[in-house]
Amino acid sequence: MEARLGDRSLFPDLEPVAYLNHAGVSPPSRPVVEAARQALEEFARRGSAAVGAVLERRTRLKDKLGRLLGAPPEELGLTQNTGAGLTAVALCFPWRPGDRIVGFRGEFPANVTPWQRAAELFGLELSLLPLDAFERGDEEGLAALEAELRRGARLVAVSAVQFQTGLRMPLQAMAGLAHRHGAEICVDAVQALGVLPLDVRALGIDYLAAGAQKWLMGPLGAGVLWARPERAAALRPHLAGWLSHERAAAFFTDGAGHLRYDRPVRRRADVVESGGAAEVSLAGLEAALDPLLALGLGAIRDHVDRYLDRLEPELLALGLSSARAREPDRRSGILSVRPPPGVQLAALARALWAQGVAVSTPDGWLRFSPHWPNHPDEVPTVAEALRAGLGR
Repeated sequence: MEARLGDRSLFPDLEPVAYLNHAGVSPPSRPVVEAARQALEEFARRGSAAVGAVLERRTRLKDKLGRLLGAPPEELGLTQNTGAGLTAVALCFPWRPGDRIVGFRGEFPANVTPWQRAAELFGLELSLLPLDAFERGDEEGLAALEAELRRGARLVAVSAVQFQTGLRMPLQAMAGLAHRHGAEICVDAVQALGVLPLDVRALGIDYLAAGAQKWLMGPLGAGVLWARPERAAALRPHLAGWLSHERAAAFFTDGAGHLRYDRPVRRRADVVESGGAAEVSLAGLEAALDPLLALGLGAIRDHVDRYLDRLEPELLALGLSSARAREPDRRSGILSVRPPPGVQLAALARALWAQGVAVSTPDGWLRFSPHWPNHPDEVPTVAEALRAGLGR
């Protein structure tokens, strides 16, 4: 069965009538569940003989991820989640004592904690800028960022899409500013990859990390790290493991005398593939990418936009205030709103879930995040559930 926009036939077990929490955790489709099951059963049947299939699957997976990112597969490393990729950059970057990192207050903690740890371990300064200027407009936000970069910085850490409000950050312009001031830029793309077109080359960024469980619609426990080749080559492999070496498994395949500890550590993003991985999750992720590639991220973005264009007026009519940007190029797959005064957010979210509308509540926002299986015809049901939750 092929994927079609607005058709949830590939999700026969999904209970909510309107699943609007893809920015949290996406439910895996039937093909994803089947691919993960088959991967586990392959090990159950064949034991270590299943490793050959694992290596072939990793090659296919990197090719598919590379097609989503506009990058060749050899520039990618497979990780456990977004935070693992960001941590690898934070702890392996070639820091010098006193270097400055520029981040943003309001980011998801996965894109703050690694930089805090790097600052403590390597004697760095971490500056967290407020997002207010970017919320008012890209021009004002970029001016604030440039003012900070003039103070000196080695790296800018930013999310492609802000998890609370859905604001899409101007990555290409931010990368240009960072490079002009001698800094590199690392992007947390977990709220963008799978719903928005991304091309790491065209954006001019240096590093990108994402996890599988949100807009990629894969299982928990899988992720990807991309690094520009010259940046990857400069990383210090503090997190390397036995599989991080070139020809690491030669002592299994080439006969006696090949057990060595002096093989060079890879100078690519796949240095993060340091040992055994969550192969069941990676198998599920590969299956999850097929609908995204078949439908096209441009078509998915347009479909989600149409859904939110229909939903937003319904929410405003009920007295909620929207954080969605007015400019289309600053929008994402997220529509976040504040409830009317006096409404308890947690209770409202529980009421929506009880009526089959899946939402989330990050830091005081009521967040709606549909994806390609959602049909705009769900919107009246969502509005009616919200009216009931508000007691209207």
